[in-house]
Amino acid sequence: MTDLIKNKSNAKAFYDLMFNQCKPREAIELYVGDQYIQHNPHVADGKEAFIEYFERMAAEYPGKRTRFKRAIAEGNYAVLHCHQEWPGGEDYAGIDIFRFDDNGKIVEHWDVLQVVPSESLNDNGLF
Repeated sequence: MTDLIKNKSNAKAFYDLMFNQCKPREAIELYVGDQYIQHNPHVADGKEAFIEYFERMAAEYPGKRTRFKRAIAEGNYAVLHCHQEWPGGEDYAGIDIFRFDDNGKIVEHWDVLQVVPSESLNDNGLF
């Protein structure tokens, strides 16, 4: 398996484990390197801050789910285009960017989220 395919696969497995299966600690242990740099302003830096945030999200939004629409990789980066479904809240189109270290472990994360609108001026959709 090439590094690009492996990085896409690991990014999806990490995301599925922490978001869909609500196991952020296990996701960190399996897929994250020595450090974890976070760029989302709602989540503090580091592994423990990530775990605390997603344990809280699992408790507050049981049944939350993400569906992968696209996965793209280049160099030490993998990008996921996702549809996030939040029960009792709004759905989001998300782009998550993961940087991997030389051992194939995630060490940095960025994301951009957009609310899925109920109406659109075109029929193309966000996905």
